[in-house]
Formats: sequence, structure tokens, C-alpha cells
Amino acid sequence: MTEMTIDGYDVQLLNALQSDGRATNSALGEKIHLSTSQVSRRVQRLEECGLISHYAAVLNSDMIGLDVVVYTHVTLSRQAEQASVFEKAIMDLPEVLECQLVTGEADYILRIAAPDLTSFSDFLEKKILSLSSVANVRSIVSLKTVKRTSSLPLGHLSQPRKVKTQLLFTR
Repeated sequence: MTEMTIDGYDVQLLNALQSDGRATNSALGEKIHLSTSQVSRRVQRLEECGLISHYAAVLNSDMIGLDVVVYTHVTLSRQAEQASVFEKAIMDLPEVLECQLVTGEADYILRIAAPDLTSFSDFLEKKILSLSSVANVRSIVSLKTVKRTSSLPLGHLSQPRKVKTQLLFTR
């Protein structure tokens, strides 16, 4: 890990890119009051150090028929011994949108998308409960999405500061 300093322009640039990852360097420059070449250099630096990890299109899950979102709490029978096996298995399941190792009663919380409750039930039975490491699951079905964003809050970066970075960029 290395460190780099990010300033107010970098924060504005990151916010603008989180809102529109397809914005041109020219449009970004107009928005944050920098030249196109300065924006280009800054974006490249932010990509190369790993602060911008990748770009993606955010799909509307309702429009493609993934109407059910479920948060499933998973407890392993022997967490310390079986965590890596469980995590590897989860990586191969596209229905699992997010997997968080957590503190508390459960070992993991999964965010799962499914077309309907029957599909979710089948997925849970055949893919999650079939894992030998899983001791218990508890699911919470989302009734309505009130807020969903992929944008991270950057207010804490208002003053220039050093951030730990890695020297890589993947698309």
C-alpha cells in the first residue's frame, strides 16, 4: 500500500463520476472548473492507485424481473474453520449481490435478488442450505426499496488528506 493526497478537486471529481461514470473529461472539467487535460490526469491517477476500482452500468432490477430482495443472515457451524470455504462458494452465486462478514448473532449477511419468492426459496434450499458449513439461516424479505445508491459519501474528505491506495486498476 502507498499513500496519495486527494484534494477538493479530487473529491468533486469522484462525486461527479459516482453520479455519471460515463461523463466526458470535458463535461467533468466544466462541472468542477478544471481543464480537460487536468481532469484526464486526475482520473488516470485515481484509477491507477485503485481509488476508482471499476466502472459499471447500474441496472433497474424491477425492469428485468428481479422483484424480490432478501437479506439472509447466515450462521456457520464452525465459522473459523469454514469461513473460507463458505466465502468461496458465495463468490460463484450471481444471486448473491453482496456478502458481509458481520458481528452479532450471524456470521454473514447476504443480499440476494430473485424473480419471486418461489425462486428465492429454491435458491436458499439448493444453494445456501446445501452448503455443509451452514448451520442456520434467517431471512428478511424487503417489501419496498426506499433508498438505493452505489455512491459513497465523501463529505469526510472535505480537507486534503492522504488515503491508502493500491497501484492497480481493473475494468
